[in-house]
Amino acid sequence: MERIAALPRPELLQVADAVARDKGIDRDEVLEAMEQAIQKAGRSKYGHEHDIRAHIDRKSGEIQLARYIEVVETVENEATQVALSRALKKSPEAKVGDFLVDPLPPIDFGRIAAQTAKQVIVQKVRDAERTRQYNEYKDRVGEISNGLVKRVEFGNVIVDLGRAEALLRRDELIPRETFRTGDRVRAYIYDVRQEPRGPQIFLSRTHPTFMSKLFAQEVPEIYDGIIEIRAVARDPGSRAKIAVISHDSSIDPVGACVGMRGSRVQAVVAELQGEKIDIIPWSGEYATFVVNALAPAEVTKVVLDDENHAMEVVVPDDQLSLAIGRRGQNVRLASQLTGWSIDIMTEAEESERRNEEFRTRSKMFIDALDVDDVIAHLLVTEGFSTVEEVAFVPPEDLTGIEGFDEDVAAELQNRAKAFLAEQDERYDAMRRDLGVSDDLAAIDGLSPLMLVKLGHKGIKTLDDLGDLASDELIDVVGKDDMGEDQANAVIMAARAHWFEDGGAA
Repeated sequence: MERIAALPRPELLQVADAVARDKGIDRDEVLEAMEQAIQKAGRSKYGHEHDIRAHIDRKSGEIQLARYIEVVETVENEATQVALSRALKKSPEAKVGDFLVDPLPPIDFGRIAAQTAKQVIVQKVRDAERTRQYNEYKDRVGEISNGLVKRVEFGNVIVDLGRAEALLRRDELIPRETFRTGDRVRAYIYDVRQEPRGPQIFLSRTHPTFMSKLFAQEVPEIYDGIIEIRAVARDPGSRAKIAVISHDSSIDPVGACVGMRGSRVQAVVAELQGEKIDIIPWSGEYATFVVNALAPAEVTKVVLDDENHAMEVVVPDDQLSLAIGRRGQNVRLASQLTGWSIDIMTEAEESERRNEEFRTRSKMFIDALDVDDVIAHLLVTEGFSTVEEVAFVPPEDLTGIEGFDEDVAAELQNRAKAFLAEQDERYDAMRRDLGVSDDLAAIDGLSPLMLVKLGHKGIKTLDDLGDLASDELIDVVGKDDMGEDQANAVIMAARAHWFEDGGAA
């Protein structure tokens, strides 16, 4: 390639064909690279200020070199432009925007020019090859690919995929896993990016989907869609959990993934350097799913908190360490798998907490309603947790409690309402002392206690409240007392005077 001008013309096309075949790129792209190299050499010989263009005939291989001069009204660059009046002398049909073409004799490349041309061709071919690699692999994100280790640099593994190189970073390798040049490696393509130095193909062996894809290769029912992997959680190289469901009631999803004598799951375990895998049945019932996910630990009770997407799980005292797992691994993976925050406690801890709640609520009723501990215990046992519930439930909810008649129920509700009224008066006085305005207190949806909380945070006027976002208001008054819709309504009520007055103060 160093003496392009000396090549017989058909041989130039043969070189282009060979490069195109070797690199897997289009023949025209190679010829365009050669044309640019010849152009560059031509400009070096005749002057870089000129518009020198080269063309290689795609059939004969003939090289045509010419200088192009643009026809313009006003000449700004004499090297590349010519006035229309002068152009008409050379070509009577010339008009503004046309180009006058002056053929140039073929040039014989000197050593420096040939080297420059070679560099241009190599660079253009490399750019075309990178584009081809990107287009080929950008749609393969999410696949497993096999390759050979080409080299290892600072713990990062460069993998030859056959038609491209990929990067398996050190943090995407399974812990304690090592590769040497020439080793075969199987990994998951999780990203392909076009970067200045070419397409970067990123591989991973720790990605949860890598395990899913391995099971799909080993379990025909997963590949065929009969069994579906709904969730995967991994602690790479140590332990993993996958949740599976069968769309055919006659096929056991766990058994199918395990295989005869564990053959299928063992093939995946071997690929993942001995990573232990718990295969559990997926369930739409969150409590059931969490119980399954905590296997092999036994669960005796589950308490759901839908609003916070959290769950309290009670296990026998002797199962606590098993449920939590080494360094919290079992409960952490179960939480990742289910998407729920899981708090594990023993039966003894749960019993103690329940007793403490019972004592606290009983004392609250004794102090607020001025009743003895028997009545307070009965209220707590029946599920009453606040004075507001006692004050405003239908009377029959109280008369239904053993030993309570209509008189007792009426007296309890009167005492509860009196307590709440007195409490509100106390909070209202505190609100005034804090300087919270009457306009703010008049907004529907804000209780006297909420107003006291706002006052403590320096929110004392309609403008102060109007400047808040809904989540900020909820943080101040408490998410148990106010939802997002109510917060938005309160804030809009506080801002109403802005629009009446024609804008915020």
